[in-house]
Amino acid sequence: MALDIDLSGRVAVVTGGTRGVGAGVVRALLAAGAEVVACARRPPERPVTAADGRTAAYEPVDVRDPDAVAACFDRVRARHGRLDILVNNAGGTPYRLLDDSSPRQAARVVELNLVAPLTASLAARAVMARQPGGGSIIMIGSVSGTRPSPGSAAYGAAKAGLENLARTMAVEWAPHIRVNTLVVGMVRTELSHLHYGDEAGVAAVGRTVPLGRLATPDEIGGLCAFLAGDRCAYVSGASLAVHGGGERPAFLEAAGQPALPEAAGQPPGAPDPSPFPSSAAGTAATADPEGSDDR
Repeated sequence: MALDIDLSGRVAVVTGGTRGVGAGVVRALLAAGAEVVACARRPPERPVTAADGRTAAYEPVDVRDPDAVAACFDRVRARHGRLDILVNNAGGTPYRLLDDSSPRQAARVVELNLVAPLTASLAARAVMARQPGGGSIIMIGSVSGTRPSPGSAAYGAAKAGLENLARTMAVEWAPHIRVNTLVVGMVRTELSHLHYGDEAGVAAVGRTVPLGRLATPDEIGGLCAFLAGDRCAYVSGASLAVHGGGERPAFLEAAGQPALPEAAGQPPGAPDPSPFPSSAAGTAATADPEGSDDR
């Protein structure tokens, strides 16, 4: 049985869709045939385009501004006549220990990563609920919401809340609107060097993942297209872990059991990866103290 994904005739909005994971999501939805609008505070350095040359539209919006979000979705509905897919991707956090954080800084992180997706989802529902076919909302969550998140506590708490929010939306807005979450691990984007250093640093971090590498934005995008499509018509309230197998338990190294370099694509006898300082924020640390549109 073929599992082709055909989103032709559907309209999608991707928040933070101009770079990083968001751009990967946009490319995947375009490739599946959807009309895509990328929403972000800043325009892309170059248009986000699929392999067939189709290009996403761009809408400037700060997802933390409810009035701006409502106006953005009104423009999408006026231009395209419908809205079938929303991917809540915009998010981020700086690396900051709790002792170095202020309540206002923490609140801004929660606002970007939890309140803003709620705001966008409400605006999307206002359009989707009027359509016979309803719609699909996808949250881009993080492994930071499933485990301790030192250096990004507010971000981890927000992502944990986002996953719960999606499950509740899936119940309240059924049967016309499906809501699901991708719980994403580390992804290699154009900003990876800010968190993991040079190529050796990125490789060292990748070796801590059972599959031996970081994800790519296009892999996350492909899963969004799959969840949005008809093959997942009975999938709602689900959380799909996309983390390459998770994290190797630290107690194994403490007990003297080294990582398996062969499993990570390394030659036998290669040195074990040494701890490499990172943001510990899973998918979305950034140097922007107010958060980022990038994943």
